[in-house]
Amino acid sequence: MKILVCISKTPDTTAKVAFKDNNTKFASEGVQWIINPYDEWYSLVRAIELKEKDPSTIIHLVTVALADADPIIRKALALGGDEAIRINADSHDSYYIAAQLAEIAKQGSYDLIFTGKETIDYNGSAIGGMLAEMLGLPYISLATKFDLSGTTATAIREIEGGEETDELSLPAVVSCQKGVAEQRIPNMKGIMGARTKPLKVVEPIAIDPLTSVVSFELPPQKAGVKLVPADNPEELVRLLHEEAKLI
Repeated sequence: MKILVCISKTPDTTAKVAFKDNNTKFASEGVQWIINPYDEWYSLVRAIELKEKDPSTIIHLVTVALADADPIIRKALALGGDEAIRINADSHDSYYIAAQLAEIAKQGSYDLIFTGKETIDYNGSAIGGMLAEMLGLPYISLATKFDLSGTTATAIREIEGGEETDELSLPAVVSCQKGVAEQRIPNMKGIMGARTKPLKVVEPIAIDPLTSVVSFELPPQKAGVKLVPADNPEELVRLLHEEAKLI
């Protein structure tokens, strides 16, 4: 079996959020970059678990990014990927990214394609569905459990008020979230081996993006709180009625 795991580069959750160029670009100076957690902790690790059950499985990694993403790709290889492909482009347009990933997927004839639920910076949750549509493959989103029996996959996903169990035949695209697998840390053997694993760089295909960033805005600062003495409930009622407009 061949599995393609889509990964992306995101800022560490402790990074200070700031913008530049008239608020049209994220200020990346001094930012620590990491593998998007939904890609690393869930989709990649689940692929590794499947390979542990079937050692003939091949795991390829793919990302759309420039050369500064190479360190995080090497970390993904250290976790257990066999080979990586970096599409040499920088874009935040979901359609553009999905089209680049679809081209790689078509060339590789993969049995299973994993994506994370979403990236933690843009939270778009769009790539998986777009990718499946471009490839003409069945798609399961937000899987919390994924199992294989031959070429038949069973996935569980959360829905309003409960869970849904889906069964589908491979090839397929699945986006993963918390529950599919448990986070792993690369061991020394994996880190050393990742240095010699193939990291192929390819140029992007010609695709016009459909969206562009007009501007970013930080959320408004939180206002201070008003403390009301416990022995003055009348004042609390007045504030809720006249200022908060809640009653």
